[in-house]
Amino acid sequence: MAGDTGHRQPLRFTVLGPVRAWRGAEQLNTGSPQQRALLAALLLRGGRTATAAELVDALWGDEPPHAALAALRTYASRLRKGFGPDADALISESGGYALRVSVSGLDIDRAEELAADAEKARQAGERTKARTLINEALDVWSGEPLANVPGPYAETQRARLEEWRLSLIETRLDLDLEAGRHADAVSELTALTAAHPLRERLRELLMLALYRSGRQAEALAVYADTRRLLADELGVDPCADLADLQQRILQADADLAAPVIRGEDRPAVSGPAFVRPAQLPATVSDFTGRATFVGELSDQLATAEGRIMAVSAVAGIGGVGKTTLAVHVAHAARHHFPDGQLYIDLQGAGPSAADPEAVLGSFLRALGTPDTAIPDGVEERSALYRSTLDGRRVLALLDNARDAAQVRPLLPGTEGCAALVTSRARMVDLAGAHLVDLDVMSPEEALVLFTRIVGEERVGAERDAAMDVVAACGFLPLAIRIAASRLAARRTWTVSVLARKLADERRRLDELRAGDLAVKATFELGYGQLERAQARAFRLLGLADGPDISLPAAAAVLDLDTEAAEELLESLVDTSLLESAAPGRYRFHDLVRLYARACAERDEQPPSERVAAMSRLLDFYLSTAAGVYAIERPGDRLVDHLAPAERQGLTFPDRDAALDWLFAEANCVLACAQQSAAGGMLRRGADLLMAAVDLAESGANSRQYEMAAAAISEAAHAAEDARAEGRARTFLAHVLSLVGKFAESDAEAQRAMLLGLAAEDPVPTCRVPNQRGIIALYQQRYDDAEAYLQQAIEAFRADDNRPGEASALCNLSRVRLAMNRTASAVELAQRGIDIYHSLGLTLRLANAKYALGLALTRAGHFADAFSQLTAALAIFHESRQPLWEGMAHYRLAEAHLAARRPAQAAGHAEQALGLRGIGGDWRRAIVLTVLGRALAGIGQTDRARACWQEALSIHEHLGTVEADEVRELLSPVAAA
Repeated sequence: MAGDTGHRQPLRFTVLGPVRAWRGAEQLNTGSPQQRALLAALLLRGGRTATAAELVDALWGDEPPHAALAALRTYASRLRKGFGPDADALISESGGYALRVSVSGLDIDRAEELAADAEKARQAGERTKARTLINEALDVWSGEPLANVPGPYAETQRARLEEWRLSLIETRLDLDLEAGRHADAVSELTALTAAHPLRERLRELLMLALYRSGRQAEALAVYADTRRLLADELGVDPCADLADLQQRILQADADLAAPVIRGEDRPAVSGPAFVRPAQLPATVSDFTGRATFVGELSDQLATAEGRIMAVSAVAGIGGVGKTTLAVHVAHAARHHFPDGQLYIDLQGAGPSAADPEAVLGSFLRALGTPDTAIPDGVEERSALYRSTLDGRRVLALLDNARDAAQVRPLLPGTEGCAALVTSRARMVDLAGAHLVDLDVMSPEEALVLFTRIVGEERVGAERDAAMDVVAACGFLPLAIRIAASRLAARRTWTVSVLARKLADERRRLDELRAGDLAVKATFELGYGQLERAQARAFRLLGLADGPDISLPAAAAVLDLDTEAAEELLESLVDTSLLESAAPGRYRFHDLVRLYARACAERDEQPPSERVAAMSRLLDFYLSTAAGVYAIERPGDRLVDHLAPAERQGLTFPDRDAALDWLFAEANCVLACAQQSAAGGMLRRGADLLMAAVDLAESGANSRQYEMAAAAISEAAHAAEDARAEGRARTFLAHVLSLVGKFAESDAEAQRAMLLGLAAEDPVPTCRVPNQRGIIALYQQRYDDAEAYLQQAIEAFRADDNRPGEASALCNLSRVRLAMNRTASAVELAQRGIDIYHSLGLTLRLANAKYALGLALTRAGHFADAFSQLTAALAIFHESRQPLWEGMAHYRLAEAHLAARRPAQAAGHAEQALGLRGIGGDWRRAIVLTVLGRALAGIGQTDRARACWQEALSIHEHLGTVEADEVRELLSPVAAA
């Protein structure tokens, strides 16, 4: 009906995939393949008329059927019928046909529009926008263009459209490399070069991506592979661009580094978008004086643009106002650093200065780098940090540094960036730094600061007494601020009252003029004015080693409910003796923490109160971690063997919330566990390690976990506590195995087993044989592995620990697989899965699917193997286990190799390498070995050998058994 025309949805067509037609959500019938060929030929003419002769040639070429014209008319008639009320879109004119399509009615038109807009954005320097538009254009494709459409015209157009798609991909990958996404690009480029081996532009991009990922040998090997392939296939040499790139890589051309990209179009390395951190602490509203220093430092920062890097280092004693000055100057200079400001308290004055590796990790995360893209080691992280900052203007405020060695890896090192460092030490050995020595305030500045806090009215009436106060404070800003805050909070006091208190009751204030003792005397001012409950909280909270403390944990330390604890903690924040790190989290300045501990040693009576406070904190972490473990592993008997905790922990509504808590509190939990080694609470400390084992298995906290386990093991040995030592060594063996230290792991496991038997403790007697079975498997001692795992199965059954039994069954499956008993391997893994399913387990189910996937791969059931391993991969990812996520990719690579799909295998191997935190050098080496096999399968033999050379170097360094396998791969016989 004419009245319905305006409401009818226009026809839509696709050619970048199967040739289809829609009206709204309704797919229309486009008929036979020849009929779709006619439709495609008309669509690709953009509304222009095609003669009958042209269409016959398009559909049949040089050999049309006798009734070709009649067939054309039949196809056209059927298309009109299929279009229904839109039949008039297909027009007959001039002896031919034309198809009129509405604006945006054809997918190729949309893709061309997006590609044109992307090119305009790129020409304008808007790289992020260009990349987004190209991805949108590529998303228009739904498969092979003109899929299953016959005829010479369709074949020609299919090749043209595929070439266009590849050129768009190359442009997008080029933008990826310009944006620093080289590590992510390697996997995709490896697959693309396998699919299009003669396409030199893809090879060039792959070389550059590998080089920028620190894989120079592989980059050069790509060139060698390309040169050999072109000679064999076409009898030509690589193009000039490729040859030039090879020479530049050989010469380590500095211009090959990621190009400088400024403004809002620079995304973060290996991340979806560049994050602009704004981490500066709040500046104080009553900042006073320091005009000379403010001007000097501001001038340094203002001239950072165009220089290699501006570094200013402010030195001075504790409490002199270094941080306050630096934060004030940094805020004032923010407009010079539009790409963000980083901040870290390096805790250099305390016993545990911040580890540069950990700081670099936090900086990279703040800049948008995902955890899985952050490498291990200070040097690799520092290099990635500098690459991430290249071309950006970022200020790094490195507060409270210990020395120049701690600072050097944290310096941006690139033009336009700047670092502002504060330290108690003068950093004369920090090359190129502008040094500033910050002394105490002048009397006039000190009095102004005091007046701003106390108020003009009170100070004006007693100016001399006020001057006595700031003089007694040694003109130290922190001391003045604490004293003034106390006076401001006590309206009944006069300035003279405060002056007399300082003179008569705090004689040690004379030490304000003597180095570090000045800090202690300064804090004494604030501590002496605390109410009794505040003072107790101050002392006890200083006992915990964690970098900060949550409100619930603080409540446990103080033996209060959270509301009462929060009121106390906020009152301490008001005195400047405690900082609010974030909502619900608190921290001490490192020197204040030391002073708080000294106060606890001196004033907390009886001494058992200190022990009781740490005991409550340990109980809180143990109870909460045990709850997380129970949620993650329902039915696991380990929680029944934990030491009883008198204090209740937190409860969680679901698994995600439980894991959120565990990983957020990782540093605090492991610090508390390690502290228990010196606090006489060894058994609960060892049990806390057991309950928090996910922190070891994730790979993110394995080093700190290992340190805590080693500390408890040694302390328990000294205390002759076989139960605590056996448990600690059991989990020390576990974490050592995860990072590939198999000999050390096995030695610890043997000791743990003897201790477990002596203590009649089911935890080591069940878990150690399971662990030793895995170690023996990795060391290719299969008979030993089988014996250990049979022992583990019996021990778990005796303890009625069904998840433990399932774990040992799955591990035995892997051993049987190594012994070529494939059917048994499949059956054992399936039994493990059945147990996990019956218990409703999630993470452990992934381990079982992982084992079954290996067995199915060996059995040749590849589709089922892919399904099991892919399911395991998804669970590992969801459970925040990057180590096992990487291993799942590795096993998928092996499965694809077995199925003769080397390109897919290479993609998974690259993704395993890209996760970085996959468990140390040994695991990196085995992944490189599989990647080499996959590359050899797609003809990239020189790159394969480069991977194997690196793997062999790692295995020889570690002394692992896989070295012989890699040597054989590298042998001339294997190459032939």
